[in-house]
Amino acid sequence: MLLELKFFKQMNLKYLPVVICLWIWSQSLAFSISDDGLMRITLKKRNLDFHSVNSARIKRAIHERDDLKSVEKNCCKNDVVYLKNYFDVQYFGEIGIGSPPQYFNVVFDTGSSNLWVPSSRCIFSIACYLHSKYRSGISSTYNEIGVPCEIPYDDGYIYGFFSQDNVKVGDIIVKDQEFSEITREGNFALLALPFDGILGLGFQDISVGKVTPVWYNMIEQGQILDKVFSIWLNKDPMAEKGGEIVFGGMDKSHFKGDHSYFPISQDGYWQIEVGDILLGNNTTGLCEGGCAAIVDSGTSLIAGPTGVVTQINHAIGTEGYVSFECKDIVHNYGNLIWENLISGLNPEILCVDIGLCSNNGIQRMNDVIETVVYNESRDGAATLESPFCSFCNNIVLWVQVQIKQSNVKEKVLKHVDELCERLPNPVGESFINCSSISSMPHITFTIGNKLFSLSPEQYVGRVESDDEDRSPVCYSSFVALDAPSPQGPLWVVGDIFLQAYHTVFDYANLRIGFAEST
Repeated sequence: MLLELKFFKQMNLKYLPVVICLWIWSQSLAFSISDDGLMRITLKKRNLDFHSVNSARIKRAIHERDDLKSVEKNCCKNDVVYLKNYFDVQYFGEIGIGSPPQYFNVVFDTGSSNLWVPSSRCIFSIACYLHSKYRSGISSTYNEIGVPCEIPYDDGYIYGFFSQDNVKVGDIIVKDQEFSEITREGNFALLALPFDGILGLGFQDISVGKVTPVWYNMIEQGQILDKVFSIWLNKDPMAEKGGEIVFGGMDKSHFKGDHSYFPISQDGYWQIEVGDILLGNNTTGLCEGGCAAIVDSGTSLIAGPTGVVTQINHAIGTEGYVSFECKDIVHNYGNLIWENLISGLNPEILCVDIGLCSNNGIQRMNDVIETVVYNESRDGAATLESPFCSFCNNIVLWVQVQIKQSNVKEKVLKHVDELCERLPNPVGESFINCSSISSMPHITFTIGNKLFSLSPEQYVGRVESDDEDRSPVCYSSFVALDAPSPQGPLWVVGDIFLQAYHTVFDYANLRIGFAEST
């Protein structure tokens, strides 16, 4: 069965009969059966904005024994789990839960295994009011479980409880599927995300609570005959169709040639072994003896060892994420900072007055910059301080030093702008001069005895600015991720790679196949 994902909004309950009638009618429009027997629903893609690019990251892997104490201790065979925050997710689609179906937009994520959506019992989170919520009381097929659960993500956990109901994926109805109703998001910033939940396509080994994944139940209930699913992602932002996911087969119109298949190397994830990563024709060295790589549809990034990513980003002339935002503050606030300091304003409160720091506490900066700063609030609790506060305080310090040297404003601001370039990069995207893309090298992954190359046009992202006076922003899709041994060195291969290569996830033979996308 082929799934193309389409966006719907959940309607008010009093309109439910009308919604059901419209939904039945819409199926004749949204679904079409082709000669190959595959059923298609339109797949949605969003274009990333500047905030999404800035915020997206994959966190360094955590040790499960130390950090997942409240999760079932035997939920995963691996000792280490990597965490992400989904800010950069571009592809998502619709499923239905319950009878009649309640619709949700979810990310189909090969890097996780649980299905979760917001619950009607989520009443203390603003985010839940801006997303579709599952209401068990209106579903005739709901079964109560009620066991609490915690699912780890980049900035903490999301909290909820397990329930059971029918799940509709395309034209397949998976009966009695266990899933999580989320009642509290913790630090997970659901509010800013354009989707409601996650549908994991990973293995049961990494499923929180040992819950059987949706696609396992598709197989066990005889809904699909071939134990495979495949993913095609469309990079064209103007295309009506964002991509396709096919359960039980593949669409031959979306690739050319034959797939090259590689065995799964580690239980739990869709993980394979990769060899050397080539920068143009030059080796980067670290993975010549082999590195692990997780194929993850739940991120657009390609994350890998710092030693290799640094070589890549240096070769393509990146400008660090910290550097870019530091320069942005100089551009927008440099004159104001200069004028306030010249007029005698207390430098310790200048960034508070500007609005880049909170007034919970005055933070004194040294020459080591933190990308995230925690201040103490008045009640003693830790509050998250924006990284812009750190940049602003450093800029104030640098301008102060230059004023003492009696330098003129233009020279001072130019010098401060140059200092921004010397700030270290945190884990996150690095920015590129858009005009230099054509001169950048190809980056090639060696997998088995095959070479899988990415052109600059494929691995460089582009974000158009809403401000007509500002140029588009281009960024590298390569970010650093250092996983400890024995899991590392580790790559996480996201949508940038999947856009270039149609991918088959073959559960029957425990292998992954790649072919050039069309």
